[in-house]
Amino acid sequence: MSTVRIGVVGLGMGALHANLILAGKAPGLTLAAVADSNVEKRAKFPGVAGFATAAEMFASGLIDAVLIATPHYSHTGLGIEALRAGLHVLVEKPISVHKADAERLIAAHVELEAAGGRRVFAAMFNQRTDPYYLKIREWVGGGALGELRRVQWTITNWFRTEAYYASGHWRATWKGEGGGVLLNQCPHNLDLWQWLFGQPVRVRAHCGFGRYHAIEVEDDVTAYVEFAGGATGLFVTSTGETPGTNRLEIAGENGRIVYENDRVVFTRNETGMTAFSRAATEGFARPATTEDVFTASDHGGQHAGILENFAAAILRGEALIAPAAEGLRSVELANAMILSAWADETVSLPLDGARYETALAEKIAASTVVKTKQTQAGKAGNDFAKSF
Repeated sequence: MSTVRIGVVGLGMGALHANLILAGKAPGLTLAAVADSNVEKRAKFPGVAGFATAAEMFASGLIDAVLIATPHYSHTGLGIEALRAGLHVLVEKPISVHKADAERLIAAHVELEAAGGRRVFAAMFNQRTDPYYLKIREWVGGGALGELRRVQWTITNWFRTEAYYASGHWRATWKGEGGGVLLNQCPHNLDLWQWLFGQPVRVRAHCGFGRYHAIEVEDDVTAYVEFAGGATGLFVTSTGETPGTNRLEIAGENGRIVYENDRVVFTRNETGMTAFSRAATEGFARPATTEDVFTASDHGGQHAGILENFAAAILRGEALIAPAAEGLRSVELANAMILSAWADETVSLPLDGARYETALAEKIAASTVVKTKQTQAGKAGNDFAKSF
């Protein structure tokens, strides 16, 4: 095989990926088919085989791999179906709505591979290609920062209007989307959190459910976390603030890293905090510092980079940037934060996936949200399908 014939199911966000492939920005991939129930969306890809359903595309024999970019709940079922059809799979974030479903999807992949069928299974965590986060990972994971003490990430530049939430019948409901800002806007941030710092062991979160919008899911979150080594963290996000902030601050034994406005600054202590604080020096003294500043010309390969890596993994066995199995961790973090707010308690990780699945089912059953045809279209008639 010299090129991978890929199909894209879901032509909202999936249209972006399909166009990248058509433009030749994902070497190793050929767009062989698209699937979407909307005939007008399929018509935007003339010359490419179009199908009304994913099942028809999977059975067509025209594709070797599939990119799943449909609403969240369908990721699990379509992923399992595609894997069983012998296809390599790349799934948009989040890989599933809740941990129990994510585990089912991952288990299906493990089972099929154990039975002798090689299938590359990846997730669209494109922020892992960003040179800013790669530099932070180098400094944190490589030991330059020293023992982690505290992490604080404020991501409140996700502002959304009422029209955005009204733009789809599945948006901002427990039944349709399974969550709000944590499930839609922040999976990348949550993935980066665990990728850079590891998975916390305890979470205590306060969520505003419909705090700023007429929705039933969370649009405002403040979460305190604890790591196994004793470090603590604060994760703050919202879709109701503007202009908003995106600032990541990391404190370690050897200094502080701050990432904001396309600039990473590592202020290094010339003497470790602990050693200096125990020294017989003036009470207000502090270690001398030096400053490293990192900037980049762009934000890396992003979606095209993940697509190219997916093809390389299939064709040449290259390591995946974002194995789908790692997508379980960001789903678990989101679930733990929501469950903590629902139950008004600190939640320990690993999360009890069955408990969360039951609690979510209860929220769905109790929901009184009804979206009319008018609200589905959105007041301005805008199509936000390509937006998080």
